Amino acid sequence: MENKKLTWCFKLKDGLKIVEPNEILSKSYLEQAKSSLLRAEKDLNDKDFLWATVAIYYSEYYALYSFLQRIGIKCENHACSILAVTLLLGEGKTKTINKHKDKRLDAQYYMKVDQEDKIKEMLSDAKLFVSQFDELVSNLTEKEIKDYRGIVLKNK
Repeated sequence: MENKKLTWCFKLKDGLKIVEPNEILSKSYLEQAKSSLLRAEKDLNDKDFLWATVAIYYSEYYALYSFLQRIGIKCENHACSILAVTLLLGEGKTKTINKHKDKRLDAQYYMKVDQEDKIKEMLSDAKLFVSQFDELVSNLTEKEIKDYRGIVLKNK
């Protein structure tokens, strides 16, 4: 099932594309992830729960996308980016971002109250998520990059 979804992602105008691995861009996305965590923390302290939730999700997305850039995958579709990383690294690596993607949508489109404790937990989860991707991306070998690209190409 996932392979068919991944095939569909390659057919989208802004979907998955194989590009040259880009370490500089990858590092930039990791820095943006860390900056978004700081923004989320500030928003949470200011009781701006909507934007704290949005910043939390984007911190995770930027961290995940740094991995894709490092291995030479470009994608402007969040669902496809997450699906590609799920295929490569397993559901355990994308469970948090999938959960927080839904919470971001809820926060943006369905106003809720009394969310502070849940958002604090999300922020804690996001810090761990970003840290794990930072470590993963920082330690990738050329062989691993080649292997990941091969898996994606095989599922094109």
